[in-house]
Amino acid sequence: MNEVGRRIRRRVERSLNAFRVVIVTGPRQCGKTTLVRQILADRPGTFRSLDDSRVLAAALVDPAGFVQYGAPPRAIDEIQFGGDALVRSIKFEVDREPKPGQYLLTGSTDFLTVPGLSESLAGRAVLLDLWPFSQGELHGTPDGFVDVAFRDPESLRQGSSSKFRPLDYLNLMCAGGYPEAVKLETEDRTMWFDSLIQTITQRDVADLTGARRAAELPRLLAILAARTASELVVSQINADFGLARHTTEDYIGFLRMTNLIREVPPWATSHATRAKRRRKIHLTDTGMVSHLLGADADALLRPEDRRRGPLTETFVVNELRKQLTWSSARAELLHFRDHNREIDVILETPDARVVAIEIKSGLTVDGGAFRHLADLRDKLGDAFVHGFVVGFGETPLPFGDRLTSIPLSYLWEAG
Repeated sequence: MNEVGRRIRRRVERSLNAFRVVIVTGPRQCGKTTLVRQILADRPGTFRSLDDSRVLAAALVDPAGFVQYGAPPRAIDEIQFGGDALVRSIKFEVDREPKPGQYLLTGSTDFLTVPGLSESLAGRAVLLDLWPFSQGELHGTPDGFVDVAFRDPESLRQGSSSKFRPLDYLNLMCAGGYPEAVKLETEDRTMWFDSLIQTITQRDVADLTGARRAAELPRLLAILAARTASELVVSQINADFGLARHTTEDYIGFLRMTNLIREVPPWATSHATRAKRRRKIHLTDTGMVSHLLGADADALLRPEDRRRGPLTETFVVNELRKQLTWSSARAELLHFRDHNREIDVILETPDARVVAIEIKSGLTVDGGAFRHLADLRDKLGDAFVHGFVVGFGETPLPFGDRLTSIPLSYLWEAG
């Protein structure tokens, strides 16, 4: 595979010109180190990784001296292993000389939730998310659905037929987006995911949290994979996990901290109502979901395979989440459910404009798929920009005022 350009690179480079510290976080093996090395190849800078035990020892022994070494931007990989003293030393340095572009940090954990890190670098740093490859990055296409959906949704009604067929989409879902995994054959990919999950749960989580039963985390991750695209109900998960409820909650937090899972908050016009509703949980890579569920594209294509729907929804949610890291729309990713209606994805901008998306894994779409979207359109009026049904169809089809069915590939081909 040729070197894949990352869409977020421009935002990272722009941030280095504006902020004292830039922090890029994302799952282990999603390409953070490669991205940083690519950026430093085009500008002066210093790179050190705390994954190297000798480098980590130096950072722990003399954090103040460590952060002063080298030309800026001083890139420090896997910053979470350096602990609070290292982060506080960075804070001291950037306060002493408040110039932009001093530090470029990466971390495989959510920087704001790492136990033992009390310093957030608030007001000094910008946090950017990097996820596994998007389909647009892999296929060299614009990856601009979110912006087009808000700016010119009618243009999506007039696109050409997609070259992708249902089996093609399912193969993409099973491959996922991890840079190493997408290059591998299925059997080798299985071994790769086993190794990745073991590294994250047995090393990263155990080192950072002191979890005494970290060996249970792969089993919890498999339980969550079977519930991807479902509302997060801890009591149900705990019943399968079999440990104390507080342990289950803590361990879900550890998987969230290491960017293996993410939740989609509920949408409602009232913020008080939002707070009462449940979040949906998604694993952040469908390749990992497929691995944990033992799913392959041929099996998923069978009409009776019930894994296809949740996997397709998680695939779409993850593609949208990736686009939102570089989109100009500044939309929030939400879902909607009340007693009568359910809509898989709500994209809402700060000025309350809404794009709503239903995700279908069937091979055909009819007018019934738009019923909840039409209800929301009529309720919101002009604030409703457009409603889309995204599925395995080959061509876009209009279904009335501001309602359109589009192929899955339009998510990464639009732009």
